[in-house]
Amino acid sequence: MGGYLSQQCLNETTDFRFPMEITKVPQEYVTVITYEFLQQIFQLFSKNLPVGAWNTTKIHKFQNGIHRQIEELERCLSEERSKARNSFQTWILKSTRFSVKKYFQRITSFLEDKQYSHCSWEAVRMEFRMCLIIFDRLFKNHTS
Repeated sequence: MGGYLSQQCLNETTDFRFPMEITKVPQEYVTVITYEFLQQIFQLFSKNLPVGAWNTTKIHKFQNGIHRQIEELERCLSEERSKARNSFQTWILKSTRFSVKKYFQRITSFLEDKQYSHCSWEAVRMEFRMCLIIFDRLFKNHTS
């Protein structure tokens, strides 16, 4: 959707406080957390995007890709949810999902405060690049 953060947008960056506890979730819950994360990304990128700043075709392609991933993960979720064997594991899962939702609330508040400006969206886009790196590591650990 864009390249690197432009000079004009450098002052729009902020620390969204990525919920690092995601990286400590037991491997059997990685799919559930990824699903929650993708749901939140899909919702965020379905509203108030900067008009004319990004290539519309790429945005739609991105949204369609996220939607397909969500559908794929939904097939796995019934199996994942049945793995929550005890209340402690269920609590960890709920706590982590809550952290993800709070993270996205911070991002949404930032966008609202900046009136969904192009630079605020660029800051969010750069944040999600970092998130993809973290999730890539999670899945590499999950499959190895």
